[in-house]
Amino acid sequence: MLADHAVQVIKDITQKAKNGENFFLAVGFHKPHLPFQFPARFLDYYSEDSIHLPPNPQAPDGMPDIAWRSYNELRGYADIARLNASGNPNTTLPDQVVKQLRIAYYSAVSFMDFELGRVLDELENQGLADNTIVSFFGDHGWQLGEHGEWCKQTNFDIATHSPLMIRVPGMTDHGMSTTKLTEFVDLFPTLVEAAGLPTLPTCQVDSSSTQDCTEGRSLVPLLQHPNLPSWKTAALSQYPRVYNNTSAMGYTITTARYRYTEWVTFLSKPHYMPQWDQLHGVELYDHLADPEENHNLALNAAQQGLRSRLRGQLRAGWRAEMTGGHGRPTIG
Repeated sequence: MLADHAVQVIKDITQKAKNGENFFLAVGFHKPHLPFQFPARFLDYYSEDSIHLPPNPQAPDGMPDIAWRSYNELRGYADIARLNASGNPNTTLPDQVVKQLRIAYYSAVSFMDFELGRVLDELENQGLADNTIVSFFGDHGWQLGEHGEWCKQTNFDIATHSPLMIRVPGMTDHGMSTTKLTEFVDLFPTLVEAAGLPTLPTCQVDSSSTQDCTEGRSLVPLLQHPNLPSWKTAALSQYPRVYNNTSAMGYTITTARYRYTEWVTFLSKPHYMPQWDQLHGVELYDHLADPEENHNLALNAAQQGLRSRLRGQLRAGWRAEMTGGHGRPTIG
């Protein structure tokens, strides 16, 4: 239904677009969100023999309790509830169920890909592809049994690392990719610059009365120079918890090598502020030596210097990245 409607909208706006009138079209596909429903033909894409169990069904050693989520959303479905899964750390679902769920997820992704293809085909059919910017992103990652976790409600890298693709005619025609750190807050200023609109101002500390501003950085320089030497050195993410009847937030910084998280008490309205002195748990993972995040190094004596440096960078926040804090150069 979403794809049908998007295709019709493209048909309806084609003449206006060809007359020089600009348009913006947002198409939000619900899949592969739970429940994993899709036409049966997409199951043919995946045989059980081709699907592997996650290599790390155990929780990270040294993981603080607050980092865990018992994937209540999945356990609320009747077929999973019948398994009486506790959702506790270092437990997992039966191997056969894990494989079936992974097949179902991949099939749902393929279903969504197919429908997205119909929308892009219509853009091509109407002669709009060569002068239309297209961006594609998924709003979060998804755990499929890694660490014994499911769904999205954690601060592990697999739950916050997700696709981001941008096509700008005349700029990305030959394809490109970058290993630089990017964030979804970068998408708005990227589209604004790529469309030739006035540059967005950086959001002030209190931007509640500001009409338009950004906490991100345009990716256009990366589209033009994927190996640009001066770029942001960290990406930030966060996820909330209620822990021991306390509202908490997991604040995470991801660098080229490390992922560091502090779980702290969080004050909501009206200030929405972390209480850095009320710490409930710390995580530190070395993605070079441990890309699956199986070993929390935060309490290792040998890593306290690194932890201190990452703590300072995390607490300085996104604004320091935008202004070249910590001795990092700014870029235009």
